[in-house]
Amino acid sequence: MQQTHQQLIKVNGIRLSVHIAGPESGKPVWLLHGFPECWYSWRHQIAALAAQGYRVFAPEMRGYGATEAPEAVEAYDLITLCADIQGAMNHFGHQQVAMIGHDWGAPVAWHLALLEPARVKAVCGMSVPFGGRPRQPAINMMREAYKDRFHYILYFQKPGLAEAELASDIPRTMRLMMHGLDSQEGGALVQDKPADAAWLDDYTDPGKPPAWCSEEAFEVYVKTFEQSGFRGPVNWYRNFERNWERTEPLAGRQIEQPALFLIGDRDPVGTLEAYTIKKMPGVVPKVEQHVIADCGHWIQAEKPDEVNSFLLPFLERHFPAT
Repeated sequence: MQQTHQQLIKVNGIRLSVHIAGPESGKPVWLLHGFPECWYSWRHQIAALAAQGYRVFAPEMRGYGATEAPEAVEAYDLITLCADIQGAMNHFGHQQVAMIGHDWGAPVAWHLALLEPARVKAVCGMSVPFGGRPRQPAINMMREAYKDRFHYILYFQKPGLAEAELASDIPRTMRLMMHGLDSQEGGALVQDKPADAAWLDDYTDPGKPPAWCSEEAFEVYVKTFEQSGFRGPVNWYRNFERNWERTEPLAGRQIEQPALFLIGDRDPVGTLEAYTIKKMPGVVPKVEQHVIADCGHWIQAEKPDEVNSFLLPFLERHFPAT
């Protein structure tokens, strides 16, 4: 693992933890993690980017690890999450950056590209595509489509419920999540059980993390959530209406920067977001899309060599290190 150092900075009303690697003179590349991840999920990309000469910034996103986790649900809307990274870029004096995100980090990256067209020179989203602002909050469509079936996002809506289940046995939760989110049919995300059922209680603990996650890496994930809990991370899911309201000024805007989208062929998000993936070139006209074979949701850790084989040349073309 590339040597990193941690900085705690005050931005946007919170303490933000940022792990930094690479030469001080290198162009800045931001790596935004998703749920339930941590900055260390980018370990393979941090090493490769730093070796290429980039200065790498991997924050612990709002609600995670050593970064502060405000109690209020509305403290986790998308524009606020973007403002954390905008404030951090200001703190470090960044004029031009590449912005890369996975899972929930991807919508933050996509929207930073919209909000900061002069500063974000290239953008990459992994697992979660960008389809523009929907005609109504996505949660409304989920409630209608899944009113009689279990959907994890609907389960996450009631404050206190999901975070209590997830935190009751953090190592078990992480093992199940790492093993279980890679089915063509939606995996653990959508299930044939009552809409008000618990999420993970009928799953068998595999007893160890998957082969792509070493025990050392697994401990970093577990310690992240032992430190912060799950309330902040799950609050990201409770802002669909607020996100929709606060992104109204961005309606109809295209992402004009060079863009890269990567997804695993066994990522359940590919099934749930198939329509958005198909329409993405209409709202991200310079996007390159690639599907990585035999790969689930935890793409940058499961298939780091393949991810880096797309990411590094993309950056070299559009945001070269030198």
